[in-house]
Amino acid sequence: MASLERDHHGERAAIDLAYPFRGRCLVQNSPADRVPSHGTQRFATAFAIDFVPVDGAGRSGAITGRTLVRPEPADVFVGFGRPVLAPVTGTVVAVHDGEDDHAAFRGLPSLWYALTQAGRVAAGWQALAGNHVLIAPRSGVVVAVCHLRRGSIRVAPGERVAVGDGVGECGNSGNSTEPHVHVQAMDGTDPSSAAAIPVTFGGRLPAGGTIVTGAPG
Repeated sequence: MASLERDHHGERAAIDLAYPFRGRCLVQNSPADRVPSHGTQRFATAFAIDFVPVDGAGRSGAITGRTLVRPEPADVFVGFGRPVLAPVTGTVVAVHDGEDDHAAFRGLPSLWYALTQAGRVAAGWQALAGNHVLIAPRSGVVVAVCHLRRGSIRVAPGERVAVGDGVGECGNSGNSTEPHVHVQAMDGTDPSSAAAIPVTFGGRLPAGGTIVTGAPG
């Protein structure tokens, strides 16, 4: 794992992570494409990245007539309930569970969901992250894994985890249009005041729209 020393450009060095899943995922909102990756510097999300589990054809869920006009149950998507793994070795410093997995929004429903984004931002980090786990690999570095399935978190604060250990399941809690895993790194446990830290995965940063494969098994 890279240290938090500055690189030769004077920028904060990235922390290298492992993919937090097994199987195939579509990369979205990648800092390889733009920074801030999620369109805002708030809540230390400048270098955050999203992974959407997909099937062999690259689809997160079947496209039906309902897809374009109505919300869809989260559990019909490929990723819902898929194990989510610790992307870094460290100590669990916080967990949050109990948020519902709401319906998924594609097509026209996604436009309505986008219009309600301001309300979720105003409600704060919890409303955006949903069920989540924070892992500290060392002092001054915290890695957040978000949008976990309600009731699936299997780690507790103070517990030591290694890369690849199961921490929960992919869900659709928080600010999420369909089941996916959101990962970000920051320099503190409070996203409202922490600074974002760049991330890489195996020494590289995949671009949005690409499909990456996590640990086998």
